[in-house]
Amino acid sequence: MPEARLVTMGEAGPMQVDLGARLKGRKVVIYGMPGAFTPGCSSAHMPSVVRTAAAIRGKGVDEVMVITVNDAFVLKAWGEATGATAAGITLMGDAEGALIRALGIGFDAPVSGLYGRSSRFAAVVEDSVVTLAEIDKPGQCDLSTGEAILGKL
Repeated sequence: MPEARLVTMGEAGPMQVDLGARLKGRKVVIYGMPGAFTPGCSSAHMPSVVRTAAAIRGKGVDEVMVITVNDAFVLKAWGEATGATAAGITLMGDAEGALIRALGIGFDAPVSGLYGRSSRFAAVVEDSVVTLAEIDKPGQCDLSTGEAILGKL
């Protein structure tokens, strides 16, 4: 995985996270979604991750993480609204879109007012090395669902 600085909500407010340090020596499943509170993310993608998070951790995964191009405040509210926080899913913001650009999976949807957003993806990362990656085509949510990844672990 490329090096990146992400943001998450900590006990005292927003805090920066060094993604490389977070992934070192750990097995993490990372889901990328276009944005918090967007229709497909809230109605299909995130619910699939919430449904499968415990089973995924049961396969030896240390952390289940969702990354969007949003700030920590929005992600905190979204995590509470979707049950992701209660399910123990870590929500990280790539507010500048630097990670998404480094991965080469960004897109724009001007009609919806979405710019520099992440394509839907799921990646299994072991000690900072991507061992499985699934990227959905724009407008689809099939390859990167919680169930799809659980079936490949």
